[in-house]
Amino acid sequence: MALPTPPLNFFADLSVQVGTPQDAGRTVHGLRRLIPILGGEAMGNGWKARVLPGGADFQLVVNDTLAELDARYVLETDGGDLIYVQNRAVRSGAPELMARLVRGEPVDPASIYFRCSPSFETASAALGWISERMFLGTGARHPDKVVMTFFEVG
Repeated sequence: MALPTPPLNFFADLSVQVGTPQDAGRTVHGLRRLIPILGGEAMGNGWKARVLPGGADFQLVVNDTLAELDARYVLETDGGDLIYVQNRAVRSGAPELMARLVRGEPVDPASIYFRCSPSFETASAALGWISERMFLGTGARHPDKVVMTFFEVG
């Protein structure tokens, strides 16, 4: 018996405003960076939320073509519920394009592979199901924000 291929169901579009990167320097693992999260918004089917300031994206620029991202922040829904988000991602591309991203310059999102795996935690009984599902996403880095679309793996 063949196992079913899970569908991807739209969950939300996010626009996350980011601040000036803080470079911790090149370590034995790569260039360590912390990107402050300043705010933003999420829009799903029939719901919306704001990205609360105070989170951060902890980045490791592994080499000229690969960055590993680990963003952590909180959403507040229009109903007042809080959702803790941890979003791990991989961003890769040609060395010259990745260098432009590190410098904060615009790059055509179609030229960069940016995939993510967000997970959620919430104390909300109504939203508790999101803590029991897997999600995938795709994204794009702009000089002042990151835009992403998240999908529930059905």
